[in-house]
Amino acid sequence: MNRSATSHTFIDSQAHTNFSVSQKYKVVLLGDQSVGKTSIINRFIFDTFDGKDHPTVGIDFISKTLYYDEKSVKLQIWDTAGQERFRSLIPGYIRDCAVALLVYDVTNKQTFLNMKRWIDDVRSHRGNDTIMMIIGNKIDLEHKRAVSKEEGENLAKDLETLFMEVSAKSSLNVSNIFQVIAAFLPGNESHRMHVYEENHLNVTNEPHNANINLIQDPPQTTDRQQESTKSCQC
Repeated sequence: MNRSATSHTFIDSQAHTNFSVSQKYKVVLLGDQSVGKTSIINRFIFDTFDGKDHPTVGIDFISKTLYYDEKSVKLQIWDTAGQERFRSLIPGYIRDCAVALLVYDVTNKQTFLNMKRWIDDVRSHRGNDTIMMIIGNKIDLEHKRAVSKEEGENLAKDLETLFMEVSAKSSLNVSNIFQVIAAFLPGNESHRMHVYEENHLNVTNEPHNANINLIQDPPQTTDRQQESTKSCQC
C-alpha cells in the first residue's frame, strides 16, 4: 500500500504540534503462546524483529500515538502471555479494553481452532462493547501454512469480527492492523469505508457497533507481571 497516496493516512511520529489532544484507548492482544503477539507489537512500535522465542511473563503494555487528519489517537497496547498458567490474569485486562486483537499462527492449526475460545472470553467480559479483529500471523511461512486465508475470513464473518493476515517478520500488513482499528474508534467513522478499501476488507467483516470508552488508568500490576520481556517473540 502506498501510504503517502491518501490524505487520510495515519502518521507515525511523536512531533506534531498542530494536532488536537489525543484520546486514549486500550488495545489488548490475545492468543496462544508463540503465535507472535509480541512480535507484532515490536514490529509496530520499534520496527524490529529478532525471531527469538522468549515467552511473555504475565502482562506488559506500551503506548503509541497515531496522528490522523489533524487528530491524534493514543493506543495503549497490552501484551498478554499465552501460557495457560497466566490465563487467570487476563480477564482483568479485557474488562475495560476498547479493542481486542486475537492472534493465531497460520502454520499451527490448533492456535486457529482456539480462536473461538479467546473470543468467547472477550465477549463474556465485554459483550459487544469492544472492537475485535482476528489476525493470522506468520504468512511469510507460506510453505508451512496449515490455515487458509479463506478459513480465517469465514471465521471472522461467522463471529462478526474484523480479519487480517500479517507477517511480523516481514512487516506485511502490521501497520494496517492499527489503521483499521483506529478507524473504528469514536470520531473516525467517516473514514471507515476508505480504510476498508485501502486494506481490501469486505464490509461484511464489520463488527458490532461497540460502545467504546476511553481507558482508565492502568490497573496495578504485580512484580511478576512487570517482569514481561520487551523483546520476546511469543
